Parts: sequence; C-alpha cells; structure tokens
Amino acid sequence: MLKEGKKEKIIGISILLVVILLVFGVKTILDIKNGKNLTVIYGAVGGGKEDFLADEAFNKILADKYKIKFVADSWGNGSTVTKPLVRESVHLGNTSIPEDQLSVNNAQCSKYDLLFTSDERYLTEYRENPDSAAGEAERYRVNKGELTLNTPIVFYSWDTVTDALIKEGIVTVEDGVYYISNPTKLIDYILSEKKWKDIGLTDIFGPINITSVDPVKSSPGATYYGLLLTILTEGLETDEEIEKALPTLKAIYKKAGKLQQTPADLFDMFMKVGQGTYPIIVDYEKSLIEFRNRDKESYDRVKEKLRILYSVPTVTNSHCIATFTENGEKFLEAFDDKEIQKIAWENFGFRVKGSGALANVSVEGLPGIPEVIKTGARGLKMDTYNRLIEYLGESEK
Repeated sequence: MLKEGKKEKIIGISILLVVILLVFGVKTILDIKNGKNLTVIYGAVGGGKEDFLADEAFNKILADKYKIKFVADSWGNGSTVTKPLVRESVHLGNTSIPEDQLSVNNAQCSKYDLLFTSDERYLTEYRENPDSAAGEAERYRVNKGELTLNTPIVFYSWDTVTDALIKEGIVTVEDGVYYISNPTKLIDYILSEKKWKDIGLTDIFGPINITSVDPVKSSPGATYYGLLLTILTEGLETDEEIEKALPTLKAIYKKAGKLQQTPADLFDMFMKVGQGTYPIIVDYEKSLIEFRNRDKESYDRVKEKLRILYSVPTVTNSHCIATFTENGEKFLEAFDDKEIQKIAWENFGFRVKGSGALANVSVEGLPGIPEVIKTGARGLKMDTYNRLIEYLGESEK
C-alpha cells in the first residue's frame, strides 16, 4: 500500500501531465487552424479561380493532408512578364524596397513558389526568355509547368432553339451530347443576317447571333473569338490566313452590338431572362455549375429546357501552374488528390489536370456533358491573340 502522501503526489503529477497534454493538444489544433506548423506556399495567381482557391474545404485538405497553407496573391496575367514577379510588385512583402530594386534576383524581395496562370498561353510566354528591350522583367527558372484546372468554351441555348439548329444541319447529337458540328454554317447565318424566324423560331425577334462577353475586355470573349479564328482558318494560323480572317471576325464583332463586360453577368442574364433575349450565348462549361451552386432556385426553374452545345472543334481555357521551388511542386502535386478534384468539379466546374476526363460528369437534371472533350483544338499563340484583340479593339467597333 502506498502511503497517503505519496499517493496524492502521484495523482497530482498525473493530473498535471493530463493538463499539459490537453494544453499541447489544444495549442496544436489552434496552430493548425491559424496556419502555424504548416508550410506557407506563395503563388502569383491570375483570375478566374479565386473562389476555388479560397474554398474552405479545399484549404482544409491542403492543411490536413499536405500540411500546406497557400497564399494566393492576385496578378494580372499580362503583368507577370512585365513586372518583377515578387510580392513587392503588388504592394505586399517588404514594401520599403525601392521599385527600381524589385527583382527575382534580389535576395531582399519576397519570392514566389509558383505562378498560377489563367491560360496556357501565359505559361508559354513566361517560359520564354524575357525581352528586356520591350520592358520585360527577369524571370524565375520554371521547374515544372502543367495544365491543372481547365474548362472548355461551350455554347448555352434552349431546347426549341437547339431543335431548330438540328433541323438546319448545324447541330448534331451523339451519345446524348449536343455538338455544333457545322460551325461555318452558323457563322454564315450570322454574317448574312439570317433571322431566327427564317429557321422557324417566330417567337424570337431579329437576326441570328451569338452573345458573348466583350473579347477586347474579357478572357472568355477573347477565347471565343480565338475559336472563331481557328474555325475560319481551319487551324492554318499562318500570317496570311490570319490577316484574311480578321475582317470577318470584325464583322461578327460589330453585329454583336453592345456586350456584357463580365461572364457572370452574362450567364445570370441568360438564365433569368430566357431565350427571347438570349437565344444562344458562349461561355465556359464551369459557369453552369457555378450558377447552379449559387442560385439553385433559378437553375431548377429552367434546367429541363437548357442545352449545352460543344463546338467541333472547341478550345479549352487551361489554368496552368509553373513551379519555381520544391514547395511549389508540393502544391502542384496536391491536384492529384481525388478529394480536391471532386471539389474542383462539383463545386466550381473545373476539370482537373490534363486529361479532360472525369470519373463522374453528371449534373443534376441536365444530361449532355461529355466525359472527355474529343474535339479539342490548341489555343492560339500569344502574339496571335494580341493581334486579334488589337484588331477588334481598333475604333471600338
């Protein structure tokens, strides 16, 4: 039998140990919650994926499974080659450093682990040697560069409009997926100002057209006009073919009239106003899932009449990661995680990594999303895009 004093001492020590363990456990939990004991990874991030990168479930997986805290600094895609890619360039980090001393080679500057672009062409541009004569900044060496999140450009329409386009031989159906298999005929209808009533749609006023966001001011619009250029040149994007196609694209742009500035505004109007004003629009595939999650009541009201049309060929908006450090590579590798891929698709409409395939592409109440994008075409080179947007923007229509 232990003496009473010794027994009390052992009990006291045991209680103290329990308290210490509890305090340590609570501290550990709070440290994880507050981002301590995690590897902080800094990324220069182009637009179009802010909500996904800020998503609580996504960041919880990064923290719990990969011990990562990701800090996303917002960058304009074009400025990633014209400004030094350091945090101080966007007024973060050590802001006391003079602007003329900002450089990826200055040890005092706050460096990035990765660049997360909004399109493959920006990754391609960043990998090229900087043109100092054009004012381009020094760059990091890219360790790895991969397509990570992607979403194809698609056309959204309505059941009666789609049925009329099927009768015209413009749209075909394959395995429950609607394809604009004769896009040149649709372009001809737009250029000739053929009216909706001419194809049997007497309830829709005016000439046949496709509404997009402004290509001069918004990325989805630029991607759409890039697709039109690919179609018109049949993929032969030589200087001669491009110059030949530009006046046609300008004519389409002029016929489009006043365009929305942001894709969210356009898609909301399309879903809420209907086919009388918006018979067919062009946007990203992900916009449907984002809208469904944001406004399920409006989505449920129209989902049976809604149609998604995939152009033959189509192009994909590809968000790409360029890694500069081992930490950047850890963040890139996290996109192989099935839970992260599920969140990216089901909550934000992003297909993940380079395959273009998904284990489950079903969307509630809406069939017609292909598991694999089979008719893809490569996006335009940066200088071709720049020439196209410059030409469209001349005199603003």
